[in-house]
Amino acid sequence: MEIDEKAMESDKDALTLQDQTHQQYMRAALEMAEQALASDEVPVGCVLVNHGQIIGKGMNDTNRSLNGTRHAEFLAINSILSKHPPSIFSETDLYVTVEPCIMCASALRQFQIRAVYFGCSNDRFGGTGGVLSIHSDPGVDKPHPVYGGLFREEAIMLLRRFYVQENEKAPEPKPKKDRQLNTEVLPLSR
Repeated sequence: MEIDEKAMESDKDALTLQDQTHQQYMRAALEMAEQALASDEVPVGCVLVNHGQIIGKGMNDTNRSLNGTRHAEFLAINSILSKHPPSIFSETDLYVTVEPCIMCASALRQFQIRAVYFGCSNDRFGGTGGVLSIHSDPGVDKPHPVYGGLFREEAIMLLRRFYVQENEKAPEPKPKKDRQLNTEVLPLSR
């Protein structure tokens, strides 16, 4: 069997370019999460990408609005629906800093999102593998692929920076006077 060196190099270049593209969009999502953190919101940010263009952005707005449904994904979806038909989501990818919760994962599946890329898992409320697998469970709507771990450490550190401080909007704030920021991020266990 003969190996086509040029094809292998071309594949490597395509993968590298694809990785750079994913990184670019995840960095944009991280910027939205930074804005959320600066606004005393849980630092989750996202962007929705259609044919190489960011067509929607969102960051959590639950503390300011006192509305538990004002997640980054919902705000980004709403911004898109004000300009485009729902059918656009079948050719749109989501980049989000934290795995979508069960509520957001359900909406993404119903809107038939093409793919989801996230930073860190959501072990308490994750809807794309952390707790439930809404994206791939048998159902009426077409499943979609999910890829996790893009800028995982950065996403975790944003969350830690938020949770080490007092959250005045939390239902029952717990004293955190002795809390310290843990900067160690354990590797994923396989």
